[in-house]
Amino acid sequence: MASARLYRVILPVDSLDDAVLFYAALLDDPGMRISPGRHYFRCGDVTLAIYDPVADGDARTPRPNFDHVYFAVDDLEAVFARARRLGTLSKQVGDGGLPMGEIARRPWGERSFYLQDPFGNPLCVVDTASIFTGKPE
Repeated sequence: MASARLYRVILPVDSLDDAVLFYAALLDDPGMRISPGRHYFRCGDVTLAIYDPVADGDARTPRPNFDHVYFAVDDLEAVFARARRLGTLSKQVGDGGLPMGEIARRPWGERSFYLQDPFGNPLCVVDTASIFTGKPE
């Protein structure tokens, strides 16, 4: 049986221009405008779609995602520095009593930090070398 592949993740926002500035700075990538309300960033094989429904003429009110979207990066410290400059690092304490807005090795082994975009979407950035998939290696 063929397995499904994830190819696009949509993050809802209420100001596409502000969202593009945030994600372009965080990801160090300008991305590309697709429509008045959509801007895409390539993240490996998956496209991150920033979507402002009002700007696209859709009668929907954007709501933040319920849970984190996870990014894997080769240089965690560089992305952390950009996230710190953007001022959106998490102030919460997570599993193991670890500050979520700081780089830490989580109880399941990943090195990561957590943040929130300006629209309330929760994000996590993980060191590629420490990704935990739930499968034994």
